[in-house]
Amino acid sequence: MLQKNTVEHTMYYNALPSVFAKAKELRENMTQAEKMLWEKLRRNQLGVRFKPQHPIDIFIADFYCHFAKLVIEVDGEIHTSQQDYDDGRTAELERLGITVIRFRNEEVFDDIDKVIREIKQKL
Repeated sequence: MLQKNTVEHTMYYNALPSVFAKAKELRENMTQAEKMLWEKLRRNQLGVRFKPQHPIDIFIADFYCHFAKLVIEVDGEIHTSQQDYDDGRTAELERLGITVIRFRNEEVFDDIDKVIREIKQKL
C-alpha cells in the first residue's frame, strides 16, 4: 500500500492495484512502436526519467515523466475508433496538471528523431 503524500503516492494519483496489474501486463507486451520509442527514452537519455506503462489514477500512460508531468501516448489503429475516449482521458489527465502528447505509430516508425525533438520541446 502506498503511503499518502509520498512521491510514489502522488506519482500514481491513487491508482488501484488492478491498474498496476494491467500496467505490468502492458509492459510485458509493448507494441513495436512503443518498444522503439522506449529505446530512446530509457536510462535518462533525454535527461529525465520516463516510466513505461505507468498507472495514473484509472489510466495507464504509455510513458510518463513525473518530473515534467508529461504523458506520451503512442496510438495505433484502434485509436482512430476511440477518439472520444482518448479526448476524455486527455482532459482528465490535464485536470491533474499533466501534459499529454500523442504520436501515431507511423510517426514513430517513419521519423523517430522528429518525435524525440517534439518530446524535448515539452520537457
